[in-house]
Formats: sequence, structure tokens, C-alpha cells
Amino acid sequence: MKHILLGICLWWGISSLQAQDSTRAGKPVSADTLQNEADALLAGLIDSTEAQPLLPHKMIFTQRVLWGKKGLMRSLNIAPLTPEGRAHELKVRRTMLVAHQVGGFVTLAGFIAQGLLGAKLYNAKGQEYVDTKRWHERSATLINITYGTTLALALTSPPPVVGPKRGFTTIKLHKYLAIVHLTGMVATNILAHMIDDHPDLKPYHRAVAYTTFGAYAASIVSLTF
Repeated sequence: MKHILLGICLWWGISSLQAQDSTRAGKPVSADTLQNEADALLAGLIDSTEAQPLLPHKMIFTQRVLWGKKGLMRSLNIAPLTPEGRAHELKVRRTMLVAHQVGGFVTLAGFIAQGLLGAKLYNAKGQEYVDTKRWHERSATLINITYGTTLALALTSPPPVVGPKRGFTTIKLHKYLAIVHLTGMVATNILAHMIDDHPDLKPYHRAVAYTTFGAYAASIVSLTF
């Protein structure tokens, strides 16, 4: 289809040139001149249809810092901005996003375990409380590690070929929800360190934790289904 389109445009261009030249009194145009002009027109059409920008116009801040035209990876000459380099970057991006997805499910499982431990902790007493709290803290540490790693994979992956689509998409929903659960993660950790001195903060800690889990689970679902 592309070649047919180019052929039509080329035929139209040659016809136009012939029509224009026929109006020039006393100045006949040679076949070589017409052929050269036709070749130039064809080259222009090919350039205009095949030329693609190597980077999307819109990138998140961390991607621009690392992978932009003047980003750190370019300045250090670790990843020169070339078509071959971008092809390699897209493979790296795919690998990082697969790891991001796996990390997301691992973190989600950690959230569920943490929720069960948290519910048990609220009613535990004596040695049971001590043991449950210990496992609750270990689970929280694991979640912080997997959550941070998963987030870092998304923020530092090379940019895609094109920028985000206009309008509402599942990718945008995933990002909006990420803002909610990232804020919730920070608030949950802050409140967790304050509970020992301020037990009255427990209901707020639990509410923020549940909100964080809900936003995180919804962000996973938004890309899975």
C-alpha cells in the first residue's frame, strides 16, 4: 500500500512538472531534468514517511534525566542515542517491565500477608503479641524492599517508542493509582514508627494501610485485565 501511494504521488508530481513546464514558452525541459526532479520528489516522500524520532516527546522526569537527549546515559556515553542503541534499549525496557510486573505480584502477596498479621496483632496479647509483631515488622521490611525495587524498575526503564496516548487509558489509571499507593506507603511507614509512643494512631495506621492496599491492588488489576 505504501509503494502504491508513493507511485501515485510520484506520477502526480511528474504530471505537475510537465504541466508547469508546458506553460513556459520557448523553454523546453529535457527528459533528464524531469527525471532528476522526479527522483528528488521521491526521495522527499520516502524521507517524510520513514523518518521517526528516536525518543518520545513526553517522558517521565526520571526517564528524561537518565535517557533524554542530554540524559546521564547519553552524557556518559553508556547508551548513545542511535537507532541501534534505541533498539537495544527497548529490549532492556521489556525485561525491566516484566521484572516490574513480577515484583508487583510479589509485593501484592506481601500486602495480603501483612494485612492478616496486622489484624491478628490488634487482638494479640502477651507472647503472641510479641511474636506476631516481630513477623509483622519482618513482613513490612520485605514489602518495603520489593515495593521500592518494583517502583525503581518502572521509573528508570528506558522510554517507549512513542509517548502516552491521548485520553483516558489503563496505563494512566495505573499511574494515578501509583501516586495514591506511594503516598500511602510513606504515610503507613511514618505512622508505624509513631504507634509505640502514640497508640491512639492505630486506627489511622490501619485505615491508611487498607487504602494503600486497595490502591495497589487496583493498579495491578488495571493492567492485568
